[in-house]
Amino acid sequence: MMLDHLRLMRPHQWLKNGFVFAGLIFSQSWGNFELMVEVLRAFTAFCFISSAVYILNDWRDRAQDALHPVKKFRPLASGAVQAPAALGLAATLIFAGLGLALFNSGAVWLLSLLALYVTINLAYSWGLKQVPVVDVFLIASGFLIRLLAGTVAVGIAPSRWLLLTGLFVALFLGFSKRKSESFHTPEQQRAVLQSYSPALLDVLIAVSMTATITTYSLYAISPEIQALHGERLMLTVPLVVFGLFRYCYQVQLGKGEDVSKDLLKDPWILGAMGAWVLLFLSTKLF
Repeated sequence: MMLDHLRLMRPHQWLKNGFVFAGLIFSQSWGNFELMVEVLRAFTAFCFISSAVYILNDWRDRAQDALHPVKKFRPLASGAVQAPAALGLAATLIFAGLGLALFNSGAVWLLSLLALYVTINLAYSWGLKQVPVVDVFLIASGFLIRLLAGTVAVGIAPSRWLLLTGLFVALFLGFSKRKSESFHTPEQQRAVLQSYSPALLDVLIAVSMTATITTYSLYAISPEIQALHGERLMLTVPLVVFGLFRYCYQVQLGKGEDVSKDLLKDPWILGAMGAWVLLFLSTKLF
């Protein structure tokens, strides 16, 4: 029973909440213990709240999911977890997430962002996921909210280029998700996919990927970032480009529907991520 409740929370999706750490990492503020604690609290709050949203969505779609060839194995759809227990768990997670946010110095900002995150996700799940393009922009806004939670809500001034990069990479992942879902059989596909032609998805993926590469490159060579990081961030640009290209390759194989899982399965993407971390943490090269 405990395992079913844990599956209902989808902890593997907490990887997406790693966007909260972007401000701390890129500002090199990890030596500030108090700030690190605040970011960790914000991250944990988002983990609790995002899990609660997943539970509410599964509760609403449980009858429909029970007829789906894959989703029927979800805890609520299969009957492994009953609706009252699931709603009780969601309420507990919401109170826990909001309670953690209250301890942050930027509690008002963080609570507002959490409320906006819940509102957008419920609006998405309860209707707007059927509206083409709007659906992916709502997904992307969730990542942007996480970025703001790890910057504005904890007192770190966000870089405009970093925010734009976060937006475009989220759009890239969102349209890639739709592309991978298009490989499913008709009964497994989302209704909104009827409005996306393969050619349109290819264009949207290409545009968002190009925008990601452009904004990240401009961020890496901006004067303030050069002063903070030296040349090493600029040297990570080829790794980012390789990672995006490799992810496109995975998508055309029908992967990419679950970013949290697919990113951790491809050894080449993991290698690029590891190399990026090593370069980023290295001492100044020039």
